[in-house]
Amino acid sequence: MNTGTFDRTQGDTGNIVALEHVNVEIPDQQLATIFYVMGLGLTRDPYLFTGIGNMWINIGRNQIHMPTGAPMVLRGTISVVMPGREALLKRLAEVASLLAATRFDFDAQADHVSATCPWGNRFRIFEPGERYGRMRLGLPSVELDVARGTAAGIATFYREVMGALVSEHSDAQGACASIGVGPGQTLVYREGDAAPAPYDNHHVQIYVNDFSGPYRRLRALGLVTQEDDAYQYRFRQLVDPATSAPLTVLEHEVRSLLHPLYGRPLVNRNPEMTNRNYAAGEESFRC
Repeated sequence: MNTGTFDRTQGDTGNIVALEHVNVEIPDQQLATIFYVMGLGLTRDPYLFTGIGNMWINIGRNQIHMPTGAPMVLRGTISVVMPGREALLKRLAEVASLLAATRFDFDAQADHVSATCPWGNRFRIFEPGERYGRMRLGLPSVELDVARGTAAGIATFYREVMGALVSEHSDAQGACASIGVGPGQTLVYREGDAAPAPYDNHHVQIYVNDFSGPYRRLRALGLVTQEDDAYQYRFRQLVDPATSAPLTVLEHEVRSLLHPLYGRPLVNRNPEMTNRNYAAGEESFRC
């Protein structure tokens, strides 16, 4: 028998199997359309929430949800994988005048394009490559800013309470806890000296394989904040499991794999296709 040929840990996912969406409220869906659809070149979900009360933006198999309301700003940075760097920069330059009175900004970095939405949410857009595996359009990571001395406890929380795959490391900026939240996806908690901005109720949504185990552990710690339905609950406080000392706040919308939206196919257009270069069959982006 041939053994030891492959590193089988590379096939592990941990209990969290997908980070589906990030949710931030926005006050103006027209400005959101200019930035996310015209500028970034992403696609509005054509089936759900097509009115003015909410906007779901598709990013491959992932989404950003934007209900209408007071603006929310994620305490960190969202990474996006998307091909077509030069076309992206051209689109962002074209919408700059339409977003001049907002916090919109963009800049070409050596390995990515940085962009800021009209209300201050920060994005890093990378070309597909070996570091992202087979992902060609998607949301590979969300990086959260946290206080010094909290990363190790956050790692323990996800490992012991959520059953997630976790890695810890330090770099020039400080300690980090990287949480596996699906194939090629991570939540990264990065320590820094600046005090995190006040929490404004933005959230992330994850799917978990073991739905009831984390629920029982969260209930025992007094952390479940909302019982949405049979296939979804929420928590927002991350604590040290041994002492219950608070570490950081980020609402998690936790879903079972039996949730009716799990694995729903998402429509993604090819943003470089126009009426002038139209080619049949090339309208859709193949993730």
